[in-house]
Amino acid sequence: MYFGTAIVPVTMPVWWPFCLSTICYSFMHHTLLLVLGLLFAVLMLVMLAQKAKVAYPIFLVIAGLVISFIPGLPRISLKPDLIFTIFLPPLLYEAAWYTSWKDFWKWKRPISLLAFGLVFFTSLVVAYCANSFIPGFTLALGFLLGGIISPPDAVAAATVLKGLKVPKRILTILEGESLVNDASSLIVFRFALAAILTGSFSMQQATGQFFLVAGMGVVIGLAGAHIMYVIHRFLPTNAATDAAFTVMTPYMLFLGAEQFHFSGVMAVVSGGLFISFRAHEVFRSGHSRMNMLGVWTTMIFIMNALVFILIGLALPDVIEGLGDYSIKDAIIYGLIISAIAIVLRMLWVFPAAHLPRLLSSRIRKDPSPGWKGPLIISWAGMRGVVSLATALSIPLFMDDKVTPFPHRSLIIFITFVVIFVTLVFQGLTLPLIIKWTGIKEIDIIAPENEQQAGIRFNLNKVALQQINDHHNHHLDVNEFLRQLKAELEADLQMTQQKLETLGCNMDEHGRIQSFNHILLDLYHIQRQELFRLRRENLFSDSEIRKAELQLDLSEMKVTGISH
Repeated sequence: MYFGTAIVPVTMPVWWPFCLSTICYSFMHHTLLLVLGLLFAVLMLVMLAQKAKVAYPIFLVIAGLVISFIPGLPRISLKPDLIFTIFLPPLLYEAAWYTSWKDFWKWKRPISLLAFGLVFFTSLVVAYCANSFIPGFTLALGFLLGGIISPPDAVAAATVLKGLKVPKRILTILEGESLVNDASSLIVFRFALAAILTGSFSMQQATGQFFLVAGMGVVIGLAGAHIMYVIHRFLPTNAATDAAFTVMTPYMLFLGAEQFHFSGVMAVVSGGLFISFRAHEVFRSGHSRMNMLGVWTTMIFIMNALVFILIGLALPDVIEGLGDYSIKDAIIYGLIISAIAIVLRMLWVFPAAHLPRLLSSRIRKDPSPGWKGPLIISWAGMRGVVSLATALSIPLFMDDKVTPFPHRSLIIFITFVVIFVTLVFQGLTLPLIIKWTGIKEIDIIAPENEQQAGIRFNLNKVALQQINDHHNHHLDVNEFLRQLKAELEADLQMTQQKLETLGCNMDEHGRIQSFNHILLDLYHIQRQELFRLRRENLFSDSEIRKAELQLDLSEMKVTGISH
């Protein structure tokens, strides 16, 4: 050790490393238990939200706020880059995975107007407004804040709208917007961040860089997706390796693009869309698809919960870091920015929905969105986990590693206020607005039960054709095949009758619904019987699990499957 100019040798006890490691282990163990305890509490809140029929992101943001007030909790500090890298790639990839390319392309015009036009419009207005009324807030910091709070959250909108009768067009536009606007807003965020860190910004240079960074990100994303396609398609994978590869893919795409200083966000989005479009060729095993569904549903849910736990643990430090700004001022700034974001969305959506119809006769051939659809889309602009993770990813220091990043705590605090206001206020009132408008389906779309019956009819038809053309000679010697053929013929006939009744009166519709309810009741009784058989050890667990899987598949034929 050094004391002044002299060097004094110090002999450390032999037990000191062991003691230090024990202290570190104890601290990590305590922190892990704390996070698990908070996660358990959040999960209980989510179950309460389901019971109360309230979208769970609303409860998550409230939980984050409550956690910040619990005394004695340790303050967890993670590297900002780590937050960005860990949370954003899978969140973006999952959104891309569940986006219908067909529907996305059909409504590409309104999606593009929202995902690009509205993001840039919001970022621009928020930048100038924040610069005008927040003391010491530069224009570059305003663009940074605008890029963070401009994209609505897909999970929030989907959970709020779940179970409500909303036109297919609106759902598609909101899902497509939330996918692409994450990419566009994060590019705005990156450019604003670079301008702050370097102290220079050129609009002409930034525009050229934008297209280069985004375009090359798409190229790297598609190239990486093709590699993963070949691995899934031609190598001997199984359900476990398929799921593992899909978890790895967004990180590989993101880090691969970022390594060459291109947009990792665009790489993840484009790669996710490609793999999703070719999923029927890649994942040919039903076991793989069901396994991945469970893995991704759980992972994304846990990530959403963890981000709000992190903000809850970080809020005390954020409040302390406000500096010259009082918490009252910070709340006022957050409420003003929230109001600006809500109003800007409404000012943009209505003209974007109707002006193209006035300018193009081709667009006028589509059914008019009226005023109800734009109102719902305007009010569905709830911010969520992507904005929060982006705000937390702001670096602690400037490039010199000494100067603190200006107004970092204020930006994070304002972001949390915007998320809180839009999720709680808009999220709770959106179902009321939908019911008040009484909106009906805008486009001509076949009912879901009719589409399901039509798909089932065609699948049974080709299966019977395959048996008759290629396996007919086995019918005389294989009683199982004869039984399968008889079941397919009976199912085909029943489905044909179902399709015919779908065009008849409501009484017959009611009988179909009643039949489905009876089926679900029978499956419930059969599942209880499986539990009894397992409890009494009458059959092996592996065989009971197989039977349970068959029940699950049968139940999914009636209820459908939702992500």
